[in-house]
Amino acid sequence: MPAAVPHEADDQIPVRDYPQVIVPVNHVEPVPRRIRAMLAGEVVLDTIRAQYVWEWPNYPQYYIPIADVAPLVLVDEQTTEQGRNGTVHLHALRVGETYRPRSVRMLTHDAPSGLAGTARFDWDALDAWFEEEEEVFVHPRNPYTRVDALRSTRHVRVEAGGVVLAESSSPIMVFETGLPTRYYLNRTEVHFQHLTATDTVTACPYKGRTTGYWRLRAGGETQRDVAWTYEFPTHQLLPIAGLIAFYNERVDISVDGIRLPRPVTHFSR
Repeated sequence: MPAAVPHEADDQIPVRDYPQVIVPVNHVEPVPRRIRAMLAGEVVLDTIRAQYVWEWPNYPQYYIPIADVAPLVLVDEQTTEQGRNGTVHLHALRVGETYRPRSVRMLTHDAPSGLAGTARFDWDALDAWFEEEEEVFVHPRNPYTRVDALRSTRHVRVEAGGVVLAESSSPIMVFETGLPTRYYLNRTEVHFQHLTATDTVTACPYKGRTTGYWRLRAGGETQRDVAWTYEFPTHQLLPIAGLIAFYNERVDISVDGIRLPRPVTHFSR
C-alpha cells in the first residue's frame, strides 16, 4: 500500500514550487531539427544547421547560416550595430511587395566561435516558423524545457473573492519548466456564470494557439482574463484539449484543501 503524501501547512508552501529555467545567457547548442520560415507565401530560410543561442535564460533564438537563406530576400541596410555577440549587420527582408525593415541581424568576423556567417531573424517579421513539419508559435522551443500533461485525482478548487469558479477531482495537471503548475478542468466543472468570454488569443510554443479566453464577472476582482482553453493543442498536449485552465497568478487555487500562494510571474501583471 503506497505511503500517504504528507500535506504541508499553508505557511510552509513556497511561493515558487516549480523548477526554474537555468540555461546561462550566451549558451550555444546545435539544433537537430529542420528549421524553416515563410514570408508572403515563400520559404525564406530552410536549414538543418541552425544553432540555438540563449540571449536570455528562458528560451533560445535560432541563428541561421546565411547560406541557407533564400537568395535575394535579404536587403543590406548598410547599418551596423555592436551587439552582445559582436558586430551585426542589419538587413531587411523583401518578398515581392512585402518588406520587413531591420528584421535580420547578421553576425560577422568577431562573432563567437561557430556563429560567424549566421543571422538572427526577428520572429514576428516572418509569417510562420516550422520545426520539421510542425508550426511553432511565439519563439523556438527550449530543448531544456519539459511540458508534461498528467491525469490526476487531486481535488482542485478555484475561487476569486470568495466565489467558487470551478471545482474538480479529475484535473489534468500541466508541469512546465519555469512556470507554475496549471490545472486543466472539465468544462462541466467550471461555473461559467461567473465568467465572460473575451476575444483574446494567445499562443504557446509547446501547446499551440488558444481558442478561448474568459474574464471575471464576479468576486470583486480586477476584470481581466483569468481562464483559457486550447481546443486543438499540439499532439504532445492532447490531454488538455477543450479543458479550462486558470491563471494561478490571478485567482485563488486550493489543492487537496490547501490554498496555494499566488505565484509572481510575468502573467501577474
